[in-house]
Amino acid sequence: MAERWVSIEAGAHLARRRKVNTAPEILLRRAVHAAGGRFRLHRQLAKGCTPDFVLPSRRVAVFVDGCFWHGCPEHGRKTPWTGPNAKLWAEKMLRNAERDRRSTQLAEDAGWRVVRVWECQVRQDARGIARQPIAPDSLPH
Repeated sequence: MAERWVSIEAGAHLARRRKVNTAPEILLRRAVHAAGGRFRLHRQLAKGCTPDFVLPSRRVAVFVDGCFWHGCPEHGRKTPWTGPNAKLWAEKMLRNAERDRRSTQLAEDAGWRVVRVWECQVRQDARGIARQPIAPDSLPH
C-alpha cells in the first residue's frame, strides 16, 4: 500500500471540492433565515470545533454533513476501498468520523446544543428541516 496519496485522474475533482459554503449549507441557511432564524457563519466555538453555522440566541450549532465525506448510512460508501489509495481513504474516513464526534463533544462542553443533518436530508426538504425547532432531538442523524 502507498504511504502517500497517489494522484490518479479519477480523483482529480476531489482537490477542487468546496469545504465551506457548500450548496446544501447555503440551501439550509436560506431556509432557516426564511423561517426567522438568525445565524452566524463558521464561528469557532472551541479549538477544533467550527460548525457550519450557529444560532447564537438559541445556542445551537448546526453541522451539515456531506453524505460521501461523513458516511451517510444511506448514501455513504458501502464497499471496501480499492486502488492505490485504498488504505489512505479508509483511514481518512475514520478520522472524519472521529473529528465529527470530537467537534460535537467540544460544542456541547462549551454549552451549545448540536444539530447534525445529512446533505441528502437538506436537499430533500430544507424548508421542512428549518421549520422544525432546531434542537438535537428534533432532527434525525
